[in-house]
Amino acid sequence: MSTIVTHATTMTKPTRSSVASTMPMTSEKTTTSDSSLKVSNLALQRALGKGVPVGSRTRARGEFTWSETDEPHATRRQLILAAHPEIASLFTTEPLTCWLSLGIVMFQVAMAWVMRDAEWYILLACTYIISGTLNHSLQLAIHELSHDLCWSGPNKDVANRLTAIMANLATCIPSSQTFKPYHMDHHQYQGVDGVDTDIPHAFEVNYVTNTITKILWIAAQPLCYALRPMLIKPKPFRFWEAVNWIACLTFDVAIWYFMGTQALTYLIGGTLLGLGLHPSAGHFIAEHYEFVAGTETYSYYGPANFFNFNVGYHNEHHDFPRIPWSKLPLVRKIAPEFYDHLPCYHSYVTEVFWPYITNPDLGVWARVKRKTSAKVYESLAKTTDKRKFQPFRILCIGGLTAVAMWLVYSLAATIVSSRTPLSVA
Repeated sequence: MSTIVTHATTMTKPTRSSVASTMPMTSEKTTTSDSSLKVSNLALQRALGKGVPVGSRTRARGEFTWSETDEPHATRRQLILAAHPEIASLFTTEPLTCWLSLGIVMFQVAMAWVMRDAEWYILLACTYIISGTLNHSLQLAIHELSHDLCWSGPNKDVANRLTAIMANLATCIPSSQTFKPYHMDHHQYQGVDGVDTDIPHAFEVNYVTNTITKILWIAAQPLCYALRPMLIKPKPFRFWEAVNWIACLTFDVAIWYFMGTQALTYLIGGTLLGLGLHPSAGHFIAEHYEFVAGTETYSYYGPANFFNFNVGYHNEHHDFPRIPWSKLPLVRKIAPEFYDHLPCYHSYVTEVFWPYITNPDLGVWARVKRKTSAKVYESLAKTTDKRKFQPFRILCIGGLTAVAMWLVYSLAATIVSSRTPLSVA
């Protein structure tokens, strides 16, 4: 069974915080000191992190957990704000996100220039370690910008979008403007069947069933996140996506033209490797995979947060998506009674990747799903592309896949040629 810890102790079952033990509870409703705040007993238990160890599951392997309650974060948000109204002062923006992103992009361009004539083994090592880490950081800067947490003011939407496109350049794969609407759905409709595209598709559930396929699935996370939205809930192609594609593809061509194939390999390879089987990418699994049955969101309090814009503070982020990355640690500091007892991680490698890959009770199906009302589905249908088929996006993704394969082929050819002995005249 996977190790899930709180503080420095090993947990097999999460406990309830002191605030929960002092709340009067009935079989129907639970009322806090604020008489206007009422939530169901089951919803309160979910919000306070009550769960059972993964080994105690009653559902069959390969099946999702279906919840009858709403996602827990709205309930916990109300409870925390009622107990700590000062947290509202953290609802702000963080312009540092822009300058850090710009610095990383400039550093990556400089590294691409250095890598243009590097030996293949140096290129591979730098692509995985440096480019993988930094391009992953840029993807998480894009995550922050999708919440409009960098710039404020009347033009904040445009400013945050343009900054996200800038951060997207060095990753070479246009994604920032496609990611934003799907990520908003993930927050508002967490786990809702057919809406939250963070939930694996049926194809993944059917074919990712053992240790080998889990490893391949983790390595293929960039492809899964690119294709899954088009299969589950395709959206119309909009203006800002076009701007995003034009900017990124122009940047890619410029890198290839002025610096060469190896420079482009360093950047694109960093994105593909950094979002796959890479220590920084452990959060993809850690955030919402059900290591503890009934607990659907987890935080990570380890060193990767330094590079990952504090995305590890994921319970805190879902509770307060209007708080920027730099302020998320303060949420836990101000309201420890709501977080210190929750299951959490301190290592993506030993506490997330390893148990996920090796434990047969954990798989892509280890997620909490829920239904929503027909009225909500009807309103959401307005944002769905009725064609259910998007030839432009599929063509673009196919083209980028072909470019990636060509880069792999070029690198392989370089390796082979470097090992071929020179003929003696």
